[in-house]
Amino acid sequence: MALVPLNLFVSHDGKSRRQHITCVYKCGDACSKPVPNRSDNEYFGDIAKVVSRRSILQAGSVAVLAVGAGSALAACSSPTQPAPTSSSAPAPASPPPGMNFASVAPNSEDAVVVADGYRQAVVISWGDPILPGAPAFDVAKQTGAAQRGQFGFNNDFAGLLPIPGRQNRFLLVTNFEYVTPQFMFPGFDADAPTREQFEVEQAAVGMGVVEVERTPDGLKPVMGSYNRRVTADTPFTLTGPAAGSDFVKTAADPAGRTVAGTFANCSGGVTPWGTVLSGEENFHEYFGAADGAPAPGPVDADRRDRYGVAAEPTALKWETFDPRFDLTKTPNEVNRFGYVVELNPWDPASTPVKHSAMGRLKHEGATIYVTDDGTVVAYTGDDQRFDYMYKFVSAKKMQPGTDPAAMAHNMTILDEGTLYVAKLSSDIPPSEIDGSGTLPAKGSFSGTGTWLPLLRSGPGGQAQSLVDGVTAQEAAVFTRMAADKAGATKMDRPEDFEANPKTGKVYVALTNNDERGAPGEAAPDAANPRNDNKSGQILEITDNHAGTDFTWELLLVCGDPKAADTYFAGFDKSKVSPISCPDNLAFDSHGNLWISTDGNALDSNDGLFAVALDGPNRGEVKQFLTVPLGAETCGPIVTDTLVTVCVQHPGENDDNSIDNPQSRWPEGGNGTARPSVVAVWKDNGQIGL
Repeated sequence: MALVPLNLFVSHDGKSRRQHITCVYKCGDACSKPVPNRSDNEYFGDIAKVVSRRSILQAGSVAVLAVGAGSALAACSSPTQPAPTSSSAPAPASPPPGMNFASVAPNSEDAVVVADGYRQAVVISWGDPILPGAPAFDVAKQTGAAQRGQFGFNNDFAGLLPIPGRQNRFLLVTNFEYVTPQFMFPGFDADAPTREQFEVEQAAVGMGVVEVERTPDGLKPVMGSYNRRVTADTPFTLTGPAAGSDFVKTAADPAGRTVAGTFANCSGGVTPWGTVLSGEENFHEYFGAADGAPAPGPVDADRRDRYGVAAEPTALKWETFDPRFDLTKTPNEVNRFGYVVELNPWDPASTPVKHSAMGRLKHEGATIYVTDDGTVVAYTGDDQRFDYMYKFVSAKKMQPGTDPAAMAHNMTILDEGTLYVAKLSSDIPPSEIDGSGTLPAKGSFSGTGTWLPLLRSGPGGQAQSLVDGVTAQEAAVFTRMAADKAGATKMDRPEDFEANPKTGKVYVALTNNDERGAPGEAAPDAANPRNDNKSGQILEITDNHAGTDFTWELLLVCGDPKAADTYFAGFDKSKVSPISCPDNLAFDSHGNLWISTDGNALDSNDGLFAVALDGPNRGEVKQFLTVPLGAETCGPIVTDTLVTVCVQHPGENDDNSIDNPQSRWPEGGNGTARPSVVAVWKDNGQIGL
């Protein structure tokens, strides 16, 4: 397989392989704009001098398992410094259970490439009908009405829930994160989108529930009674301290308790009680105003700026079709997004919920850990450069069972409890964290941490702020600012959290941060040890789940194993797969961590990787599959006999469009590139065995 030519991907200001058009529609082009977090929260230790990226370079150093549950990096390291290996580490044993497959080599194929011995098949793609009466996909005839009955665009999170009493039948629940109209509508004019295109886009985001059947050829969609689409105007109930507050009231909803729709849904989680959580992430990019419009009110500019909200035209221009997206006409509408939402997939008539007790931020997702006494702990990351890690600890205990009474009780658990934000520290001398990624004398990046309380919520939306000078309603709606004031630690884009079902340790994907160590920005610290961090890291937390103390260690410092600034938990770096920009996490039944990537900075396609966490193989990374050109790997589910991934934005490239495609996956020939879910399995055998 050919390596990607260096000029194939358009450079995004040298920051990563992610295309500019992806950034525009996925996150509102956040990385080209000032960092929203301007707080002066302290760094680890008393760092007297920020080491700039320029000085470092000149110096030359540099899924939820629901069924059971030659590159840019060369600029960061010295080409003359050999890659260190861990000679003191024990010799690796044979592949651990679940990882006995041959690694897939980095490649630039316009295909899903899987490990030898495995089969693959597309499960479902954008536009496939999932509701009765929905038409077959026709890219030239898409309408809003058709899209409401079809699988949405840019699937991200996926959960696979077994249907009780029905062998080989599951509910596949997915998010649809964002739309890219240039890759949806032939002849699209970005300066003059049409009303019909707006209707299609609104119907293409949100969530979906599809019944699927396991067959010898993978998973097949079924036109089942559970099938459902949730879109940008589906009614939601807002609960918790924000509900009914002046911050969320609008003319259409003067009570401030019923919100139309969800969008910007990134990752999520499956709860032990059988519902699905979804994080509203880059919601800010849907709200804007015409050029020269008066400043919106009543929320002040500092609050808007902290969330990246701007009274200017948006890329999608939804504000020209519906006044609720116009900040000058409906200024509070934006405050009704940015929450963790909960969907009951077993009741297609149920109203989904937005949980404001868990705070309003750019949630990557939310995942659940239950303590021995039934306390529910929800972990979530705020996916932006220099933002924070959060957890919510319930006041109620989970009730076992799936009967209506237990479900009704458990769906209120995330409305009552305490919201915390993480503050990390380390005993590593600041002089040993110079931004180069060089290991400190102790041989690892590690430390301790404290969960700082922000908000305590009780029955009926009653709540108490735990931050001086901040009201409970402010802490729920403007959570970032409460966390700033509390003194949280700035992280390198905290995305997915997952707790290991074997050990209870919690893992966090820190995707990247090209502004770390830049002039005027936060200096490197022990948990975020590299300036100009293009490839990210994986944080391992040993948490007192219902308490406030934890210890932490960096499991991986990602990138090219040949580079001096990478680390694989002490494992021999000559024997690992290159990995860059970790995004979503999952576990298999053996306790191995699986990582999907987004924006790989190593000039090859994104992929899915397995990582051993224990024994002599701890830190071994093996690539299991890669996704097509331009695509991102999302929403992995890893079972004993099946792996699924969401393939998001295939062929999304700055120099291409639906009329001039880079990719035609999965259809091939003259087909349209379509985001899809893919299943991978091994005939007559288990995954990784």
